[in-house]
Amino acid sequence: MHPLTGDARLPRYQQLRDHMVAQIANNRWRPGEAIPTEAALATEFDLSIGTVRKAVDVLVAEGVLERQQGRGTFIRRPQFQSSLFRFFRFEAANGERIVPESRILSIESLPAPSAVAEALGLAGEAEVIRIIRTRLLGAQPVLAEEIWLPRQTFQPLLDVDLNSEGPLLYPIYEALCGQVVAYAEETLTAEAVDAVHGRLLQLPADSPVVVIERLARDYAGKPLEWRRSRGHAQHFRYRIDIR
Repeated sequence: MHPLTGDARLPRYQQLRDHMVAQIANNRWRPGEAIPTEAALATEFDLSIGTVRKAVDVLVAEGVLERQQGRGTFIRRPQFQSSLFRFFRFEAANGERIVPESRILSIESLPAPSAVAEALGLAGEAEVIRIIRTRLLGAQPVLAEEIWLPRQTFQPLLDVDLNSEGPLLYPIYEALCGQVVAYAEETLTAEAVDAVHGRLLQLPADSPVVVIERLARDYAGKPLEWRRSRGHAQHFRYRIDIR
């Protein structure tokens, strides 16, 4: 039996919710795995089934857990790859959707600029990792990405060839660093491309680009990654269903 040790001023179900999120963030249960049954959790934490069910209901509503009929309750693994297609249309001549190729141009460690430190919740001048990446359709770059990570957490990335690890970064974060991105906040803006990103995107200076700024967090809400993705305005699309 493991009594809860959270803020005693909170309702018991909220204490259990907070404890479970911390356990998930610390990899007690991995994305895609089932958590113990509500009865087992009630025994482990000396709580009623009703209290456990309320905590689980909150985590399901928050998108941390998902119930699968007849199988149990599982840690939900978010699907971030679809984010690109919310905002950009990458298609072949026949209209088939294409996932752009990934190419890491550089990865380096440096003191965090103030905006990066603020976004990632780091002390000023803390060491961070910066990754510069382009996404290409054939030989044509269509996205330029600047990705910032806390060095202390993501040190193993500096010792591998990321281009040989596959096109998606989040599975690499999980496999090499034990860090799972659970959710992210995205902001969409537009700007005239500067000289540096104009060269990366092979665009004339002041061409319009769309900027997606993303702050990615773990299950406990701790910032893991801050990135800015700049894309050709000609590929931009925005679609929403209003009912």
